[in-house]
Amino acid sequence: MDRSQRSPDAQVNGTPWTIVGQGLAGTCLAWDLWKRNVPFILTDRGQGGSSRVAAGLINPVTGKNFEPSADIEVFLPEAMSFYAEAERLLGETFWHPLPVLRLAADEKEWAKMLDKSTRPEVARWLTRNLHIDGWSGALELSGGGRLDTRAFLDASRKFFISHGIYQTQEIPAASGTPHHIWCEGAAGLITGRYGAHRCAKGEILTLRADTWDESHIRIGAGGWLVPLENGLFKCGSTYEWNQLDESPTAQGMERIRAIATRLGRDSFEIINHEAGIRPILRRSEPLIGPLTDGGWMFNALGSKGSLYAPGIARRLGAWLTDGTPPDAHYDFRNHQSPAP
Repeated sequence: MDRSQRSPDAQVNGTPWTIVGQGLAGTCLAWDLWKRNVPFILTDRGQGGSSRVAAGLINPVTGKNFEPSADIEVFLPEAMSFYAEAERLLGETFWHPLPVLRLAADEKEWAKMLDKSTRPEVARWLTRNLHIDGWSGALELSGGGRLDTRAFLDASRKFFISHGIYQTQEIPAASGTPHHIWCEGAAGLITGRYGAHRCAKGEILTLRADTWDESHIRIGAGGWLVPLENGLFKCGSTYEWNQLDESPTAQGMERIRAIATRLGRDSFEIINHEAGIRPILRRSEPLIGPLTDGGWMFNALGSKGSLYAPGIARRLGAWLTDGTPPDAHYDFRNHQSPAP
């Protein structure tokens, strides 16, 4: 990301790019264009968004089927290199590596995990089996951790403000031009501009529990518990497909209380209750590409933005500047939206 003595005011074809949205997608793309010495303006409404609510969790083997995230062997090293470079440049720590404990609630789940653990694509992430009281079994996974998304986004915003290339403003989609790159997250998907979406609201609690173990991320009981250090944790999350707003609910709090009680087991204090909307078009896999009405898009990171945003931003940067398209799987033009 070091541009040395190259000027941030240099022009490409006389017109800078306008990146719309300063969540993980827009911020990682801004850093990629900065590194390439490509001029841009980064714009945002300045109203938060799901990237600032997110726990920033990276878990190498996920879901009920206990399978690796798509192409994680490629995207995880890219993400680690990207965050290390951002930390060096900005002088802050954003990435916090932690092993992951995947906990089985019953013998059926444990049998599935053990079966999957013999497959090479899963076994590469396993470090050991553990016995945890109250659970049928537990597997420890390497390669996990959390990105402090709020700190990363805030430090990046401060950097781009200092260079005069960040603006707080609302840009209607109708004003799109070939030099606009739309990275608006769920706010853009909900408009229907990209076809049928699968966005889901998620609620998260920040907890204080001074006696809880901070050595692992815990995943089980339909949720997760992420240590933030100094007795603080984030716990989540819910899925709501109909009420797509950023307002916490009593039902969400009770659901996450139950997850926290199961994963932490001791008493805790609720410090904060937040909600955000996951930007999803298909599972939690991003899409990039040109739009028929002008401009480009980078969206649909889902719940795995910390893993995919850096690598997808690099691919989009190469496409914009060198004409090098990404793998067809990530090309928005090849996407056919499933029914919600």
